[in-house]
Amino acid sequence: MPQHIMEGYRILDFTQFLAGPTTTRLLAEMGAEVIKVELAPAGDPTHMLPHRRAGRSGYYIQQNRGKKSVCVDIRNPKGLALIKELVRSCDVLLENFSPGAIARLGLGWEVVHALKPELIMCSISAFGQSGPLSELPGFDYIAMAVSGVMDMIGDPDQPPYFPMLGIGDVSAGVHALAAINAALLYRHKTGRGQYIDISLLDSYFHAHEINVQAYSGSKGKIQPRRSGHHHYAAAPLGLFKCRDGYLFMVVMARQWQPLCKAMGRDDLVDNPNYDTNLKRVERRLEIVAIIEDWLRDYDRDEALRILQDMHVPVAPVLSVPEAMEHPHLIERQVVRTIHDRGYGDLQIPGIPLRFSEFPEPLDLQAPYLGEHNREVFTRLAGLTAAQVDALQAEGVLHAEPLPEGVASVASA
Repeated sequence: MPQHIMEGYRILDFTQFLAGPTTTRLLAEMGAEVIKVELAPAGDPTHMLPHRRAGRSGYYIQQNRGKKSVCVDIRNPKGLALIKELVRSCDVLLENFSPGAIARLGLGWEVVHALKPELIMCSISAFGQSGPLSELPGFDYIAMAVSGVMDMIGDPDQPPYFPMLGIGDVSAGVHALAAINAALLYRHKTGRGQYIDISLLDSYFHAHEINVQAYSGSKGKIQPRRSGHHHYAAAPLGLFKCRDGYLFMVVMARQWQPLCKAMGRDDLVDNPNYDTNLKRVERRLEIVAIIEDWLRDYDRDEALRILQDMHVPVAPVLSVPEAMEHPHLIERQVVRTIHDRGYGDLQIPGIPLRFSEFPEPLDLQAPYLGEHNREVFTRLAGLTAAQVDALQAEGVLHAEPLPEGVASVASA
């Protein structure tokens, strides 16, 4: 039986930072062999991101566990030739450079498709491979701004906010994973490879569940807008202050009566001012005042228990440290403690994909820069160990020395 569900697939990974590495990290977590091609001499820029310990970046470790690192000067014809040999033995090539960059390196779709017609190639970019914006540089928040998502976050009379999270990058990475796995299934049925174009902008716009269709369907009568701590289209739905923190509640039609009973306000259940969602939205500030007046006498956890007992959809607004210490997240390994051979112990988010046939996560290590040059190029490109060493001496390949006491992991 394989170790995990994607064992047997080989991925050539030209990604860096977050969007592409999310895709390949999930593939590695599912058992695929991921060969991370890092551009000589420095490799993925995230090697330098905090927090760093013993010369290792926690950011890099989190996103690149389970991958094999080769570090190549692709602009050198010898380096490019080596990568082309790897293309012939891989199932998927993934890159997240700016549109056109991979082609300028000599590895565009036409080239790799000719090298291996059944290969699946996936490009992730801010705005996609076509369209008026495609050639512009972009990052997560840039796509968030263009998608209309950023304009929906914040207080109505203040500038919009942006969250301190990689939502667009991770979302695009997961969209890419879905497309790649669908393309692998299609290849299994037809033998044909194909090119996949994934963008952060597409992924962000995909997240509009109400805004787009409501504006279109109402012919502009519904104007999507940021509405601060409370939703503009349903009430009560938003943040509510307790004595020592905040709760978030989502109270739809069925939950209005249980909420009123939890507060000891049966008189509100059939009150004609609040008996429909439309009326509650129109008077949502009144409702917020009523709820927060009740919550003023309760600590967050006490109010949470009362509301949960009445089956009101509610959650505490936890800080990151509080979430990391929550027993539910720990039991399900949503937050995991791993041990990196150089960095030491580190808590990271666990894999969110769960399979009954493979219930346990794989024990993976993040590579050092160029750590797998010898293994990969002797096994897949026909070089001898001496030839790999010579190419490293020549600067075509690059590898950082392993620290004293750190053993190489051949199948990292």
